[in-house]
Amino acid sequence: MPYDDFRRDDYNALSDAEFRALARRFLAECHPPELRHPAKRLHWDKVGPWYMILAGAGWLAPNWPRAHGGMGLNPAKQLVYVEEFESFGAARTPDHGMMLLGPLLIHYGSEEQKAHFLPRILSGEDIWCQGYSEPNAGSDLAALRTEAVLDGEEWVVNGQKIWTTLAGDADWIFCLVRTGKTARKQEGISFLLIPLDTPGITIRPIVNLALDDEFSEVFLDNVRVPKGHIVGEVNQGWTMAKNLLGFERIFFGGPRQASSALAKLRRLGEHYGLLDSPSFIDRYAGFRMELEDHQCLFGRIADKLRRGETPGAEVSFLKLNQTSLFQRITEYGLEVMAEEGGLLHPPEGNGDLAMPAQFLNARAATIYGGTTQVQKNILAKAILDLP
Repeated sequence: MPYDDFRRDDYNALSDAEFRALARRFLAECHPPELRHPAKRLHWDKVGPWYMILAGAGWLAPNWPRAHGGMGLNPAKQLVYVEEFESFGAARTPDHGMMLLGPLLIHYGSEEQKAHFLPRILSGEDIWCQGYSEPNAGSDLAALRTEAVLDGEEWVVNGQKIWTTLAGDADWIFCLVRTGKTARKQEGISFLLIPLDTPGITIRPIVNLALDDEFSEVFLDNVRVPKGHIVGEVNQGWTMAKNLLGFERIFFGGPRQASSALAKLRRLGEHYGLLDSPSFIDRYAGFRMELEDHQCLFGRIADKLRRGETPGAEVSFLKLNQTSLFQRITEYGLEVMAEEGGLLHPPEGNGDLAMPAQFLNARAATIYGGTTQVQKNILAKAILDLP
């Protein structure tokens, strides 16, 4: 399928309304209809064709600069992009390479690493997953114990990662590993890129409450990785890790999840004939106003990124606010569905009404990417100057 009609030399030269119309037309004409409104995160064998459509059209990386193959969207256009993809019910692709690793390599990677890895993310040749959390190092990530020891021109890695999203679909994993033993646990950590077909790696899926195996455990047993796969300086990975967590919290704190849940809530209202109900309209309007406020906050922080500034602790509020709103919308959605809210599969098999699956996802949203309690502690210390 030709995509020239959807390419622009400068998307930011369009008005927001013009870009919104372009995005709607792109989705209507290019998105596989059978993948709309999936009830759960799709694996590569299902969502891969949509990834390749986005790659072929140049619409895969809205947040990357044009110089590196991205769309180079400003904050306002990024919000439009997210809103339209979510309201359309577009399937979420494996996005760790695009949303997390790509921006980090652009900022910290060597020229050789950028030249090799960035095009392969954009082409779909390399699909990435993230190796951060460990069984005893989740919220306290600096307590990680996976170790990499230099042996000549290779790192020998031993340890375990857990809650690794879509590891079974990925070709590569970017990992935090301990390369030095110091008094401060935040020191001596490095950022390492590891191909998942390396001997010594075992991936074991974890089945969750929604009967999905989105997450996995990853075991590394004497895994040998070339010395040059370290990003940045050895033992200086914690700074990059914090910045990547910042990128992640901006992503998780974006309006995507709450916006999707609110669109689904409206469809539930239509399905159950509640759009004339004052109580439903009151709750829906309240959520809508909260979402508008959150979108404004997200836009301000995204604007800092576009100016090359590093957002501070307010990123934690972004995630805290969004995940709370996401949970409350989905909770009310189950209330609207009454007895049908107890079904894992949507009424009449209609993915537009799949609120129970989103409800389960909303439980996890306050844990991954930094728990609600951790976000509150960060804000208390950095903003309120509490001990």
